[in-house]
Order: sequence, then structure tokens, then C-alpha cells
Amino acid sequence: MKKARLIGAAIVGFGMTLTAAAYAEDEVRSGYYWATEETKAMQDDDFANPGFIWVESGSEHWTKVEGDAGKACQSCHENAEKSMVGVANKYPKYREDMGKLQNVEQRINECRTKFMKAKAFKWESEPMLALTTYVRHQSKGLPVEVDIDGPARKFYEAGKAFYNERRGQLDMACKHCHQDNAGGILRANVLTQGQSNGFPTYRLKWNKIGSLHRRFRGCNKQVRSKPFAYGADEYVNLELFLNHRGTGLKIETPAVRN
Repeated sequence: MKKARLIGAAIVGFGMTLTAAAYAEDEVRSGYYWATEETKAMQDDDFANPGFIWVESGSEHWTKVEGDAGKACQSCHENAEKSMVGVANKYPKYREDMGKLQNVEQRINECRTKFMKAKAFKWESEPMLALTTYVRHQSKGLPVEVDIDGPARKFYEAGKAFYNERRGQLDMACKHCHQDNAGGILRANVLTQGQSNGFPTYRLKWNKIGSLHRRFRGCNKQVRSKPFAYGADEYVNLELFLNHRGTGLKIETPAVRN
């Protein structure tokens, strides 16, 4: 029987209150677990899930010829519904030629600039969000399984250190909300474990799809810490740590959250 953990109430500063909640300490849970029934129903219905607008748009970008090479994504990778299955759930990956990690968005832009001879997408642009969502969606239902062995280990450790480091005027780390107080209430919101398996995610607050790095930046701003740039090494390292932390969770892209 799993041990239940009781999260005690605490005032963490600037009017933010964490109230008590119980959850299974050793269980890894998707943000879906804490979503309202209405939000779950929206995610579960492909016709009602607004994130599928980006999936459909991504399928169009997959076949769109761009750049001086006269190629599209499908020119090399053919049918994404076959070639992309079990791909995105293994990112970020260590690239020996780069000497660091590369995530899905960065891989897409490498393909565009190197093979298509096309301009790179801006990180949070509609085309990048659409194509990333489409590629990630091909692994929906598959477990997250990133590699942290060998040369990837130091980047995993850097991401772990980032996760546990206090920052900003509120002097808080990621762990204070998403590990120590998962299941608690922060103002009117339920704190989740902060898992990454649903990204890109349609947030009702955003009224659109957004990337994991957008969420990182938002969290940094909430603790009054200066955010890093989209695609910064610090965030890609954190992404690897979070993905490994959620090992076994199923890819839900496009997930729906509050």
C-alpha cells in the first residue's frame, strides 16, 4: 500500500498560501490527475480538445515545401504517423557533434536550416508550436523514456541542480511547489508535480498552445526571477531532468491544462 503524504499549510510569501492536501508520495502523476473533470473531458475528446487545431496545422507544415533546397519535412521523414512514432518521447538527446543536449524544437530548426535551407522558426511562433505539437502527438500514449547515461549525465545533473536551486525575490526553487507541495493549493490553483509529458500544452489561461519553455519562463517570473531565453541550455537541461523525473508517464500532447 502506497504511503500517503500530508502537505502542511504554509505561507511562502507575497500573499501566496499553500494549503494541506494528501497524495501518494512514491507515485509519479501527470497533471491530468489534478485537472477538473471538465478539463479532462476536453482533453479526452479529440474534437473538443482545442490543441488539435495545432496538430492539424502541424500536419500541413510537415508537407509544406520551403527553403532553397525545395524540401518539406516529409521529403526526408516521409509519413510522420509512422516515422515519428517513438521519437519525441526520447528527447532531449545528447548530440556528440554539438557537445550538449538538443530538444525537439532545436531539432526541427536544425532540419530547416541544414537540410531544407529554410529560415529557422522563432521559438513560440505558430509554425513552431504547430510542428512540435504534431511531431510530439505521434508518440501520444507512449511512455517518456529519455537517456541520462554516459555524456548526457552531466546535463541531467545540471537540470536537477537547476530544479533544486532557490532563485528570485521569493527565494523559491521548482521543488518547493512541484515536489514538496504537489497536491496542495496555491491561491485558487492545485499544484501538480509539474510533469512535462503533455507539452506543448493548451492552457486555458493562455487560450492557446504553449511550449514547455514558456512554462519555465512563466514560473521564473512568478518567483520574481529573470527568465532565461527560449532554448537556453539551462532550460534544455531542466527539460531532460523533468522528462526523466516523469519516466513511464504517457505522452499526452496536446494536453489541456488550466
